[in-house]
Amino acid sequence: MSDFSRKTNLLEQATFKYALQDVEEPNLYRDVFPYTDVPRVAFNHRRVPIGMPADIWITDTSFRDGQQSVEPYTVKQIVDLFKLMSKLGGPYGIIRQTEFFVYSKKDREAVEKCQELGLKFPEITTWIRASKEDFKLVRDLGIRETGILVSCSDYHIFKKMKMTRRQCMEHYLEAVSEAFEAGVMPRCHLEDITRADFYGFVVPFVNELMKMSAQAKIPVRIRACDTMGYGIPYPEVAIPRSVPGIIYGLQHYSGVSSDMLEWHGHNDFYKAVTNATTAWLYGASGVNCSLLGIGERTGNIPLEAMVFEYASMRGSLDGMDPTVITEIADYFRREVGYEVPPMTPFVGKNFNVTRAGIHADGLLKDEEIYNIFDTRKLLNRSASVMLGKASGLAGIAYWINENYRLTESERIEKHDPLVAEIKAWIDKEYEDGRQTTLSTHEVEEKIETLSGGRFRRL
Repeated sequence: MSDFSRKTNLLEQATFKYALQDVEEPNLYRDVFPYTDVPRVAFNHRRVPIGMPADIWITDTSFRDGQQSVEPYTVKQIVDLFKLMSKLGGPYGIIRQTEFFVYSKKDREAVEKCQELGLKFPEITTWIRASKEDFKLVRDLGIRETGILVSCSDYHIFKKMKMTRRQCMEHYLEAVSEAFEAGVMPRCHLEDITRADFYGFVVPFVNELMKMSAQAKIPVRIRACDTMGYGIPYPEVAIPRSVPGIIYGLQHYSGVSSDMLEWHGHNDFYKAVTNATTAWLYGASGVNCSLLGIGERTGNIPLEAMVFEYASMRGSLDGMDPTVITEIADYFRREVGYEVPPMTPFVGKNFNVTRAGIHADGLLKDEEIYNIFDTRKLLNRSASVMLGKASGLAGIAYWINENYRLTESERIEKHDPLVAEIKAWIDKEYEDGRQTTLSTHEVEEKIETLSGGRFRRL
């Protein structure tokens, strides 16, 4: 049998019908996940086509998955971050949704305060236990969509839930039915999909979800959760670790449309960002992230990273304001008390800072030589240098120009006598055994003394 595909605009054979494989023993993929050794990457040399959706977007889990990894946010902090997220996402809602807990009085107060803002984006969604009471709670709060947990690997089905695959599927389908009865759109979080039996459980289960969705006339969103960060972005990698294979399979064998397909990843193997972009490339419209990548264990996909991935893939920020990323990072430091690791891209204090004298010399001549893009324009952060024993004359001159925000006519060159005096002082510090870099305060204090009032401490 052949059907016309609206995605490829071609006749395609529809001969793959996968039924639930209700096995007696769990399939733990021990050849791939030996546990006592490093997980292995197996190839089957099968390629699937790239299928970038017409529309792609970012969703957020900072107030759900992210909040589980730090001290719980206050209501005010949630509201402030929600407003910053809306400002970052811009008028077209590239940051489309964010999800909240609704278990406690504080959770519900945060939801209500954010609702009162009247912002179109990000849309407020929730994450709940799959119970009638929670579905009713979501509906009464005026929430259109909620996430529910549907763990899909045999690690979870057999070891955690102590069920068979059939029992587990029936349990999940009953929960989704209750969501439909409450008039709530379910977002099914397929936890641990990168260790799941894709054709023996995932595809048959999602097929049943799609049937129920059509009957209820309520859409179901599918979130493919790479819970342990096992996903692999390379072509020709075998299921269950293949990100291209998972996204293609959910579309091709279960009929999940791009706008109903979302990727949620973790960074255990440093692949969170690349896997998320791969999910976009192969057909998922949504990638689920958290601010600064804060999340369980090694964290989630950093939302700020996907802002720049979006712009790289689309050639435009489409209304997003990336300078807000710096505001968000500053808010976390100042109001939340969260220390951002200094080398973190885009938000760490050393992100566009150089210590090497030869690099500083390049920055002094033209910052484009050693800066990844115009960070002053896009992030409201000037490229800078950190003064130490390797800074050199050029680094000191650049530091003075940037630190004192000197105009083009005021800027000093590396041959300025003041620069030479500062270098002599720095060299003496390290000759006397200093090991640490110099603080802004002590450099400013020395410059004020040596410049005879030409420069004063800021």
